[in-house]
Amino acid sequence: MTPQLISIYALVAMFVVATLYPINMGVLAFVGAFLVGTLFAGQETKEIIAGFPGGLFLTLVGITWLFALAQNNGTIDWLVRLSVRAVKGRIAAIPWIMFMISALLTAVGAVSPGAVAIIAPIALGFAFRYQISPLLMGLMVVHGAQAGGFSPISIYGGITNGVVANAGLPLSPMTTFAASFFVNAAVAFLLFMVLGGRKLLAASDTGPVAVNVPHIEIARAATGPQIFGDSETEALTLKIGEEGGKGDANRLTADAPAPEGADDGNLYQIVTLAGLALLAILVLAFKLDIGFVALSIGLVLVLWAPNTQKRAMSQVAWPEIMLITGVSTYVAVLEHMGTIDFVGESVAGLGSPLIAALLLCFIGAVVSAFASSTAVLGSLIPLAVPFLQAGTGVSAIGFIAAMAVASTIVDVSPFSTNGALVLANAQGVDRDLFFRRLLGYGALVTVLAPIVLWLLFIVVPG
Repeated sequence: MTPQLISIYALVAMFVVATLYPINMGVLAFVGAFLVGTLFAGQETKEIIAGFPGGLFLTLVGITWLFALAQNNGTIDWLVRLSVRAVKGRIAAIPWIMFMISALLTAVGAVSPGAVAIIAPIALGFAFRYQISPLLMGLMVVHGAQAGGFSPISIYGGITNGVVANAGLPLSPMTTFAASFFVNAAVAFLLFMVLGGRKLLAASDTGPVAVNVPHIEIARAATGPQIFGDSETEALTLKIGEEGGKGDANRLTADAPAPEGADDGNLYQIVTLAGLALLAILVLAFKLDIGFVALSIGLVLVLWAPNTQKRAMSQVAWPEIMLITGVSTYVAVLEHMGTIDFVGESVAGLGSPLIAALLLCFIGAVVSAFASSTAVLGSLIPLAVPFLQAGTGVSAIGFIAAMAVASTIVDVSPFSTNGALVLANAQGVDRDLFFRRLLGYGALVTVLAPIVLWLLFIVVPG
């Protein structure tokens, strides 16, 4: 057995172990990089460590820390309340509000399960209270989180764009972002029409109803299995606890009434929102490093209120960062061994480049339905680079868009973290029936999405 095959089997084993057991795949990948690198690639430890993605680490820490700050000071809570009140009692608009807020959160740096953990309890609470399909509301949240997931300043976007840029392939971050957003929005529209949206629209024609808008319950962890533990769901509001001088009196729960003036926001929240907008401007218009800019903006917010923001660093998605940097380090070992070129040449040798591209999209979708989408993006896209560089005629920009969306849109599966969060937070449902419906929808998406995306972004443009 060649060293290249051993390294591939080791990668497959990591996915299997991380799927069957609650073990962070980043740990498996670091250990794999050490064992495979030293035993089969002849690398020294310092050479393996040199493959650690320092720039990506800085980006992930910066944007997740900044998002934690925004969550802690009530900015996210404020945005949700403003958005829901803006529909003026039109219940049919609420699913779309949840879609857009989830998209906004991931677009500015939240990890997808973190955004779902925040919004799903609110969305499914609305579904129960106003007789909206819980399946519709849950899927709107998940597809919303995936819609914003590939913005140039997001985690998914940073991973994908970094891999493509390092490979010297044509890079179009906005194409991948637009593909993810519009595909998920189109799917959300179909779901809205099939799962009761027309009935909601008809009800809205009779006039608005009074909508009781609860605060986001960010004082405790959301229920359900989560890759990130409590990293993005233990955030506390600005005045909670000892810093506010009132202990638990200021704890915001889903049943707590809105304090007077809550929808106006305070100066700190307005500045936080301005900081997120500034991040996008400096990164997109002036091409500054995302990690350094996010840390700089975060530092300003921390200096403003150091005591209330002291928890934010512990809320950084460290398990996710461990996963991404571990997989990236292992991929660096694969590159050193020639495994990347080996896989690319094998795929290119299938005879039909279009069939090879479809196969890769299917692999990404199927693996991601059970494992981490982030790990799939970090490992499969590098494996496809030689195939894209081989002059097969397959557009690199189109393929990356198809591969990225196929590997993330399947996160509606109840076996994925996002799907599990929806299942855990559904109210007033037969949980077994709800599970089967989620499972059926997830299977349908896993089968159809790669084919549709392959046609849209690879076959038709070609």
